[in-house]
Amino acid sequence: MRLIIKKNYDECSSWAADHIAHVIKTFNPSESKPFVIGLPTGSTPIGTYENLIKKCKAGEISFKDVVSFNMDEYEGLPPDNDQSYRYFMDHTFFNHVDIKKPNTHVLNGCASDLSKECGDYEKAIEKAGGIRLFMGGVGNDGHIAFNEPGTSLSSRTHVQLLTEDTRIVNSRFFGGDVSRVPERALTVGIGTICDADELLFLVTGRAKAYALAHAVEDSVSQMWPITALQLHKNAIIVCDEDAVGELKVNTVKYFKEMEKDSKF
Repeated sequence: MRLIIKKNYDECSSWAADHIAHVIKTFNPSESKPFVIGLPTGSTPIGTYENLIKKCKAGEISFKDVVSFNMDEYEGLPPDNDQSYRYFMDHTFFNHVDIKKPNTHVLNGCASDLSKECGDYEKAIEKAGGIRLFMGGVGNDGHIAFNEPGTSLSSRTHVQLLTEDTRIVNSRFFGGDVSRVPERALTVGIGTICDADELLFLVTGRAKAYALAHAVEDSVSQMWPITALQLHKNAIIVCDEDAVGELKVNTVKYFKEMEKDSKF
């Protein structure tokens, strides 16, 4: 695992966008050989999306031969609902870059058969050739995507009951009203995420410090899904100074020394 420690959220977002652009350009995608990327929603990746949009508009990167699969979607929210993750992705990222809409995939939370929807999503990822890079974030309790504590580390795309804590945290997007936050969501599994060739997770802010400490210094546990990154051969966590508050001083020193001359 690599731990990239930056000063603040803006520096984390800039580094992540630079890294993603570098990986895509190095892959040199084409229509017959697209670059497949996994994408998150929430507040954490917004800065990265904004940086990628700037790069696209400046001609530094193109998404026309990129295929995307999002991590999750709320049950029961149609794509035109302003709190659905399809709506979020369209308005935050997809509508501002040159990605082809048919190449963007978000789980359908209104599907008549949710189990089939989850199975079909796994098949679509496999048909696309697998995910090359999966970007993600982490919840205060260590959940990744909507894989709550206790989720099997080998889980595949499934319907997930959300904890009260998760719904309370996410209520900020629903006018602070927890009752408006759906009780279930469709999410890629931890195993689905870890099948990607590369993982790039953003962990910023003091509220994520305990999750980061578990991810880096503690044992692998289904009670802290973020620890699954320890088992991946090519995982990167980009974090800010606020998020390292629960790490040992020598841990921080070690990773800063290891990454001092690295660019990507």
